[in-house]
Amino acid sequence: MLILKLFRKLKGPRHNEFLSNVEGYEIILSGSGGQGIILAGRIFAEAASIYDNKEAIMAQSYGPEARGGGCRAEVIISSAKIDYPKVRRADVLLAMTQQALNAYGKMLDENGLLVIDEILVKDIPDRFKNVFKAPFSALASKSLNNPVVLNIIALGSVAAITKAVSREALIRATLNLVPRKVLALDRIAVDMGFKLVEDSGFKWHKGQTK
Repeated sequence: MLILKLFRKLKGPRHNEFLSNVEGYEIILSGSGGQGIILAGRIFAEAASIYDNKEAIMAQSYGPEARGGGCRAEVIISSAKIDYPKVRRADVLLAMTQQALNAYGKMLDENGLLVIDEILVKDIPDRFKNVFKAPFSALASKSLNNPVVLNIIALGSVAAITKAVSREALIRATLNLVPRKVLALDRIAVDMGFKLVEDSGFKWHKGQTK
């Protein structure tokens, strides 16, 4: 089942579906049910639209089972109006399981960014040129003692690399949408995701190879 959630904040000229002439990103967040992938997509879209005043659209899809089955969130972020609501060619793919990479890897642009959980994804085809690896699940479980925040750590890293949303916007959207009982942990998780990128020195720019 596919559900579209539209977040429209800007007034201005429309562009076509390929985001070629404006600042924008087509992003796929993927993993299994229970990893918070859909929530992550909503946070990213709201960070862009509500707090960074950009245009954003989110589409979400679940596998056969809500928990344990495959799921993905597609987020399109642009500086102009978005006419087409689905990702055609992803600039960024977050794959939190091997199954997710196998299923959606073909949708990533040849110069796109692949972000993976290196604990859960082991087989990475050579065709992926720009790969950021981090032990998101291990950090969530061992450093923060709560595996449910792995999605927020990963979002922090995606934001740090792409700059598709600002750090402040991501923090505000996260605190607005996550359950109250994990507010403090999720706030730390955002910073942890940014620090992973800062410490690694990893760099990537849309349309360019590493």
